[in-house]
Parts: sequence; C-alpha cells; structure tokens
Amino acid sequence: MKFDTLAIAAADGPEAEAALKSLSRRYDTVAIEDAGVVVALGGDGFMLQCLHASMQRGQPIYGMNRGSVGFLMNAYQEDGLLQRLEEAEPAKIRPLAMTATDTEGQEHKALAINEVSLIRKTRQAAKLRIGVDGVERMAELVCDGALVATAAGSTAYNVSAHGPIIPIGAGLLALTPISAFRPRRWRGALLPETARVVFDVIDPGLRSVSASADFTEVQDVTRVAVRQDPDACVTLLFDPEHDLEERIIKEQFLP
Repeated sequence: MKFDTLAIAAADGPEAEAALKSLSRRYDTVAIEDAGVVVALGGDGFMLQCLHASMQRGQPIYGMNRGSVGFLMNAYQEDGLLQRLEEAEPAKIRPLAMTATDTEGQEHKALAINEVSLIRKTRQAAKLRIGVDGVERMAELVCDGALVATAAGSTAYNVSAHGPIIPIGAGLLALTPISAFRPRRWRGALLPETARVVFDVIDPGLRSVSASADFTEVQDVTRVAVRQDPDACVTLLFDPEHDLEERIIKEQFLP
C-alpha cells in the first residue's frame, strides 16, 4: 500500500513525545488533515482517539507502541518506516452505533470501536431486559452491567468480563454480562454482527445505570440500543507478522 504523505501523532507522555521528535527529524510529514496515512505513537487508548478522529477523513492509522498497552499497535522501530507502511496489511473495522435514552427522554448517539457498556451507578445491582432483533431474549439480568463488543474490542474490557475473544472477520459480536448474579451461570452470547441489541433498564429510578460508547458516557439511561453502523469504517494497518487476526489468536493461548 503506497502513501504519498504521512502525518505523525503522539500521545502525551515522555516516550511518545521523544519518538515524535526523532521520527519528525527523519521523515517528511504533513498536517494530519492533509495526510494519506497517520502514524500514531502511544498505546491502545491513544489509538482509539486517533481512529475516532480519522473516521470522517477515512485515513488508515498505523500505530507504534509507545504506551502501556499495545494490542492495537505495531512494535516501535524508527528504521524503514516507509517500507513498513507500504507492506502493512489493513484491518477494516465497523464501529457500533449506540442510541441511549435517558430518564428525561432525551436520546444520545455515539460510536464505539471497542464496545458499548452499561454499568450500575449505585450499590443496587442493575436489572436489565435484553432483546435481540426485536425478540426478548432475557426478561431480567441482575448484574453490575453488560456490554456489546466488536471483534477488535473483544480483547479489551470484554476479556476482563470473561467474554470470548473474536477473530477479525468472524462476523460476530460479543454480548457479555458484567458480574452476573441472576441468571448466575449465564456467560453471554455470540451474535451476528448485523444484530440489533436493546437493553431496557428495569426500575431506573432505584437502580440507575450509565452507558458508555468508548469515550462517550451517558448517565441515567432507561434504554440503550446497539447495532453495527453500516456507514462508518476505520482502517488499522499492521505489519504482516503482527496482523490483528494473528494477535487475537495468540491472545487465546496466553497463560
């Protein structure tokens, strides 16, 4: 993949900022809005920021790890950057669209590349009703919360909640409970990526719940609808030996 222009963006932090200075001396760069590709220096959180920012421009993002977590990043190396970009393999990810309705009846919309999550706000457990494609699948889930994760996000919060890791290209979403109390043994479900999931909060006045789509949080929700956005897409670039699908497979065999 040949790129005529590149921009470099760095997270706040000494490692990322030092890398930005060093790479900027070695390679010709342009402003981010004019670049054909963006090189992101940081960790996975910074990569998410860059992907959200690039969504409207359609720029691919090539990350190099200068942060604490680097699942979505390539190894940091200053030599041969242009060749690495040319040989990189793309991974296209369609984000989730969240529509959250709060107790005032107001709708809030946001996109999530990793996951949409619901979390209880008080000492009381949340009670959620779950529907999939217009069919009620669970009348009451008593829990700390629940989430819907993309394949790319399945190795993030979803894994911490004991959800399944999904290979890129599998065409699936993970629906995962967070600390489920009833039904106690329910571990979640794998759904087609075309599924529309609706969470209704039971008794939101007593058992208040917040909803988050990556960086966007909505307080005191009564209903949250989640579906894949067919009109939005982000592209990550990976070195051939470190592509995202291979990383996801490796993650499932870690001790």
